[in-house]
Order: sequence, then C-alpha cells, then structure tokens
Amino acid sequence: MTDHGPRLTGFSSLIFLAICFLSLSSTAEEAENPTGGGGAILLPPAKLQGSVSLEEAIYGRQSIRRFKNQPLSLGKVGQLLWAAGGKTIDGLTGATRAYPSAGGIYPLTIYLAAGNVTGLAPGLYRYDWKNHSLTLLKSGEIRTELTRAAWGQQFIASAPISIIICGEMRRGVARYGSRAETRYIPMDTGHAGQNISLQAQALGLGSVIVGAFNDEAVKAVTGLKGETPLYIIPVGSGER
Repeated sequence: MTDHGPRLTGFSSLIFLAICFLSLSSTAEEAENPTGGGGAILLPPAKLQGSVSLEEAIYGRQSIRRFKNQPLSLGKVGQLLWAAGGKTIDGLTGATRAYPSAGGIYPLTIYLAAGNVTGLAPGLYRYDWKNHSLTLLKSGEIRTELTRAAWGQQFIASAPISIIICGEMRRGVARYGSRAETRYIPMDTGHAGQNISLQAQALGLGSVIVGAFNDEAVKAVTGLKGETPLYIIPVGSGER
C-alpha cells in the first residue's frame, strides 16, 4: 500500500478548516478594502462632560482660516471624531450616533487627514464609530494634495488635521429615491459638520467648513470609491 502521508484526525481537521476560514475571511476583507490599511488604532474614550456650555460654544463659534503650527493631541482628535459621528445612547434599533439621520440610515463616512497629531503618523484614516478607532488607509502627508484639490485654500495645508465627510448616496437613494441625494444626506452632513464646529470651539480650537473643492480631485487624493466627498473641515489651534 502506498503511504500518502499522515491522515488528519478529527481535531486536526477542525484546525485545518479554521485556518482555511481565516484565510478566506482575510481575502474577503482585503477585497472590500482595496485601499489597504493597517490595524485599528484605538482612540482615547470620548468625554461626555466639558468645561464649556453648549450656549457658550454656539456663541463663540466662528470660521477660522489661520492656524498655528501646533500639534493636536490624539485625545482631542478622538473627541472631534466622536462629535462628528460617534456612538451615543442605545436607541430602539441599536446604538445611535452623534448626528440625526433620516430613517436611521447613517450614510456618512468620516475620514481623517492627519498631518500634525501627537502619537499619530501622518496619513489618511477612516474613523470606525462602532469601536472609536482609526484605520490607516494611506500613509504619508496628504494635506498639500488636499489643498490643491480644494482650489488652493492654503489653510487646509496649515491645519494639523482635516476631517473629511463623505456620503454613500446609493444607501439613501435605495430607500428615499432622489430626495435622499438632494435633501436628506446633505442635511445629515450639516448636522455632523455643526457638531464638529461646536466641539472644536469647546476644546478651544478653530475650525472652518469647506465645501469648495473638486470632487474628483478629492477622490483621487483619498482613493474614495462609491462615496461622494461633502465637507472638508480643517481644525487646529486658531489665530483669531
């Protein structure tokens, strides 16, 4: 009888199947995220109380287009991202997010263009609201490229970070038709943008909401596919 090697026992078979499953899962994940990316970077927990009242933040908020050459802490970056669209109290259908969304669709994805953040390498990151973490999508400095995509608005390059809000239009259109694209998703974006502006003010930072940019150029810089860029929001220590 020819010896074809050792036979798999029941336990060995389970190990073999588990390895195959993990391999297939990894391949599927890479297919869903062709832009690449590293492991999750956990952000410091968001604070639910601050020293500035909502009324003070509303009153003091203004658009800032001059930024000091000062880094942001990872804690402040995480707080801003949480305000943009992080997890809040549990609703009837599960965890809700920091901004209201028509039909609870939450079609927005939040990206971080980091350039000068303590403890975080420059690059493009995607914010994972469920785990309050970041996933690296693109390494290296992209603020200059983003500035060119926004018709040369230089304060984008000087701000330590920019938060990029994008919308997956097809998710809204599937339920609400064209009204989602022309009304509901832009409204969601406005809610998230105002949250960022007020959180920045409460943290003693400056911000400005930018809508003037070339969509295709922003997509080229970020590698976005199937999403529409809606806002670029530079944030940093402002010069008033």
